[in-house]
Amino acid sequence: MIKKLLHTRYRVTDLEKTVSFYRDVLGLEEVRRHTSGRGSQLVFLKAPGSEQEIEICKFDESGPVQVGPDLTHLAFEVDDLETFAKQTAAKGYPLSDGPHPNGKGGAIAFIDAPEGYEVELIQRSGAR
Repeated sequence: MIKKLLHTRYRVTDLEKTVSFYRDVLGLEEVRRHTSGRGSQLVFLKAPGSEQEIEICKFDESGPVQVGPDLTHLAFEVDDLETFAKQTAAKGYPLSDGPHPNGKGGAIAFIDAPEGYEVELIQRSGAR
């Protein structure tokens, strides 16, 4: 029986650029890093207030990383989407889509991570 979700893995080509994006642009905490028994370089990150982690993996032996459009995304809640968008744009990562009202009094937007993975940003109603 499954107990809970522990982490989601994204394989990348440029480990440090991707980790920097999640840590320095989005504000996630780097929890740990190590090299697996088969040689994968792994970095685990998590968002404040979350138990689930994101595993960023570099393993060149698997071949090139190809992220298709609209394949997958991570979604994070933000307090103030407009302020968050200004901060990420100042760091070189403008919104790629939105913000759009979500019909519930909040809004959603998207930003692209370095390898082409999409990140959804959600501001819930009453936030700010």
